[in-house]
Parts: sequence; structure tokens; C-alpha cells
Amino acid sequence: MKQTNKSPIKRGDLILKEKPFVFVLQSKYRKERCDYCLKATKLLKCSTCQYVYYCNSDCQIRAWDQHKVECPFLKRIYPRTVPDAARMLCKLIIKLNSGGNLERGYYTETSYRKFQDLMSHYTEIEQDATRMAHFQCLKVVLSEMMHESTIMPNSNELLTIYGRLVTNGFNILDAEMNSIATAIYLGVSVTDHSCRPNAVATFEGTTLLIHATETIDCLDWSKIFISYIELLNTTEQRRHDLKSNYYFYCFCSKCLDSNELREMNAALCPNTNCNMFLDISADKCSLCKTNINSEYRAAFNEAMALTKTHLDKMKEVAYLDVLQICLNKQKDYLHPLNLWRVKTLDAAFDAYIEVGKWVDALEIGRLLIPGYRKYYGDWHPMLGLLHMKLGKIELYKNCLKEASSNLRSSIKILEITHGQGHSLVKEILLPLLMQATINFS
Repeated sequence: MKQTNKSPIKRGDLILKEKPFVFVLQSKYRKERCDYCLKATKLLKCSTCQYVYYCNSDCQIRAWDQHKVECPFLKRIYPRTVPDAARMLCKLIIKLNSGGNLERGYYTETSYRKFQDLMSHYTEIEQDATRMAHFQCLKVVLSEMMHESTIMPNSNELLTIYGRLVTNGFNILDAEMNSIATAIYLGVSVTDHSCRPNAVATFEGTTLLIHATETIDCLDWSKIFISYIELLNTTEQRRHDLKSNYYFYCFCSKCLDSNELREMNAALCPNTNCNMFLDISADKCSLCKTNINSEYRAAFNEAMALTKTHLDKMKEVAYLDVLQICLNKQKDYLHPLNLWRVKTLDAAFDAYIEVGKWVDALEIGRLLIPGYRKYYGDWHPMLGLLHMKLGKIELYKNCLKEASSNLRSSIKILEITHGQGHSLVKEILLPLLMQATINFS
């Protein structure tokens, strides 16, 4: 399905709706989610390969067309876990061998893309030692899985498929923006990146939805942008991620905005009545003219260094005691919208939720809202989900007025990014809002 209206596209309009060309449930969820519909429910195991699980016979039947070819390959390697990228390559090979090369993904009434139209970045990947090492490892796994199979492509063809996978793959996200699967979509591959996107990709099951988050003149895909990467990062990190994963540098308005870099690393003005983004290298605040002494500058630099060191160490697991030390160090020196302050609040919010410290989570989450608004924008799923999480905690703590307010804010955003009919809005948010409203009244 695609947007056909030639009049201006309004915020919240569905621009594109697309089923995946190929998708794979992440292996860590294979015993928790259906391999076909991705729902988390009670599962039944495929009796032949013993590897994949389905929620019911209907999903198993729908998956069978592809799984009947893949099944003996998975059986051969069982009980070992197949790397997600290896299974994606296997599924792509099966799909292309069964006529998938002719499949079209439409992004307008008449314009479409086939798998062969996706950029492979073959030359760049050949020169990328990390990617080539990954590719060689996957080849070993595939060779064992597909031993003597007649559909196994030669090395050059496989590298082309691999290139199209790693530079065009989407992470399918669940209702709370957690990655649960990997997929290739054909039509949406036409969409370019911007760190200030005017559209957003969300998912309903395996179906990808592209909604406009700003008004766009018309359906002109050269003017429609989504973000390929995490936006809560420095310009340097965003550009690094894009170059290492997609082989291009970003020159969007955000990356070229000199104020953005200054604000990301801003100090808090010593004058408590001034909210200026303070350049710590300056002698005085550019707005209120308060002097910046060497002791203040040293304390700011110490807080920044401590924060960067610990956040880097805690990429996988966040420790509350360390995060609290960082927040205390930052308190009088880092501007509330300093990126490193926001990233610390973000990690602390998740960590407090993880251990069930609801009062602390509420305090941190409320401080996080302005930072999310700045770095993600007013119409981004992450901001909507932050309001939802706060609303759920407030509902649990019987803070009904506050819960109602946050849930309304969440619905306002997620109806734009996901659509009014999305299950997250209809089946989760609206019932929560009703519960908060009835109890409050």
C-alpha cells in the first residue's frame, strides 16, 4: 500500500505500508515469540527441525512455503544457534531461488524496487576488514547448513546478497521500540536518511509503516527522510555510525548546525536565573555576562569526563550507583539539555524501572522529557513511549491526574507516528487512559 494523494502530505499521514521481502526473528527470542507473526505467546516447536516455534498451526502453514526448504538446513545444525545474519542470508537465497528476484516493492502507484535494485556496496565491503571477517564467518555457517545444496550461490553472488542485507536491513521493533527481528523491505529502500527526519518507520507485527511527522509538499521521495540510526548521540557518533554501517557521511541540517555541537556539550550558567547554553571555554556567559572561573570550569570538565567514561563502560548494563554518582557530579555544572546529562538520565530511567524503584523512575523520567524533545523531536516514538511509561507508573502509584496527562501526550504523539488504528494505541494506550480517567473522576 502507498500514499497516492498528490496534495500535500499532512503530519500523521501514512505514506507507505509494506510487507517484508524476507524477515528473521532474532534467535534470542525464538523460544519466546512465534517465528512467523512474532507474537510473544505460548508456542509449539517444529517437530522436524526442532529449531523454530509457532503460536498455532495457521502461522506454521503460512510459513511453510519458505520453511519447507529451510527446515532441513536448520535440522542439520541443531542444537546450535544459527547467527541471525546467517539465517537471513539463507532465507534470501531460498527466496531468490524461488522467483523472489521478480518480486516488486512499490513506493508509488507506478514506481517499485526489486531486490537487485538495492545497493550492495560491494566495493566498500570488500575493503572493510570488519565486514569481510563477518562475511567469512557466515559463509562457514552457511556451508555447513546448506551442505551440497544446489541453490547455494558462488562467493561473489553471496557477497552481493550480504551487502544488500547489511546496508538495507531494518530492525523490526515491538511496541516499546525493542528490536525483535531483522527484515528486508523493497519499496522503502528508496528512502534516504536525515538526522532531522520528516517521517518515521514503525511496525505492526512484521508490516512496516512510514508516517509523515511533518507536512511535506507532495509524495516526492527525494524530500522524504527517515533516520537510519540512534539520534540520541553526538554529531561525531552519528556520522561514524552512518559511515561504518552505510558508507556515507551525513550533511543534513542537524549535522551542519554549529549551535547543535555547542548545545550538546553546554555547561549550566553559574547564574541560577540564567538558562543559557554556556560555552565552558568562554570567560563569561554570552547572555548574562556572569564570569566563569577556573574552579567552575574544572568541575564541569571533571563531570563530563566522568560521565563519558562510565557511560562508555555501561553500554550493555547500567549500574544505578554509578549513574547516581554521575548525576550528582553533573547537577550544578551540566546544562539540563547537555547531551551527556540526557544520556545519563536515559540510562538511569531504564535502570530504575528494571529494579522497580518507581518513585525514582518518575523523578528521572520527568527530567528526561525536555531532553527527548530536543534530540528526538516533538513527533518521535521514543518521546511518545516515554510519556506512556511515565503514565503507566503514575497509574500504578495512583497519581491519576498526572497519569492521564502523560497518557494523553503519549496518544497524541503515537497516533502520528504509528497511526490511530495501531494496536499500541487501541489496545494498550486507550484502555490505560480510560482506567486513569474513570478512577480519577
